[in-house]
Amino acid sequence: MNRLKITFLLTCLTLLLVAMGSAIGGQSGMLIAFTLACGMNFFSYWYSDKIILKMYQAREVSETEHPVFYGMVRRLAQQANMPMPKVYIIPSEGPNAFATGRNPQNAAVAATEGIMRILSAEELEGVMAHELAHVQNRDTLISTIAATFAGAISMLGNMLQWAAIFGSGRSEDEEEGGGGLLGGLAMAIIAPMAAMLIQMAISRSREYLADASGARICGNPRALANALRKLQQAATMLPMREATPATSHLFIVNPLTGASMLKLFSTHPPMEERIARLETMALSRG
Repeated sequence: MNRLKITFLLTCLTLLLVAMGSAIGGQSGMLIAFTLACGMNFFSYWYSDKIILKMYQAREVSETEHPVFYGMVRRLAQQANMPMPKVYIIPSEGPNAFATGRNPQNAAVAATEGIMRILSAEELEGVMAHELAHVQNRDTLISTIAATFAGAISMLGNMLQWAAIFGSGRSEDEEEGGGGLLGGLAMAIIAPMAAMLIQMAISRSREYLADASGARICGNPRALANALRKLQQAATMLPMREATPATSHLFIVNPLTGASMLKLFSTHPPMEERIARLETMALSRG
């Protein structure tokens, strides 16, 4: 059911992109928009992990440099029957972690220095199991595709706004391919918002799945629940100032958490619900 939901949402993003291209330039605009999305997805597929790790100044570590943390990730990867990912440390006090990579054979997990200071060994193990679950479930690839489509739609929305404004004096015949001033402006406003909400729905759905899969990998749902509770509290006091909205969906907790942020526009599901599901899972395991 979850796969069908994700497929449906990605299809909606594709249709939104095609509609935006059609609104800008008819059939030729539709083809250009689709070609642009394919190119962006190709680039994201091969290079997004390197860009994100460099953006956060993540440093790869070996078992010699960080034996406890590296050994923890290796043990979890073996329990999940996965290839050993590359392990990175992010020089940030904001407590957080993320996974990236196009597939399990080319994956990386990263944790901030801050998260290692506030979590116990069991809690950190739960967090890293969650990140490995993202890799195992191919969430890193799905999230990249969704973010790329949403970004392309937002860019086309800006183009459509200018096209609608500067095309306001054209004749009806000239406006026929673009849908007219009001239609163009409506599409320019509604489509990017819809794309953003679809992207967030995909991200939220994958977080629930990664929580459940991660709890099974580490065998301790309550440890992951306790980690999430700590991280949520710490994130409000120590948000990652280097984080960006475009990459916030990658992290285990929203790095941009703040009192003014509306839950509707959060890339993460409600923390209370995530914790409740994990605690229910712990009770069912006895």
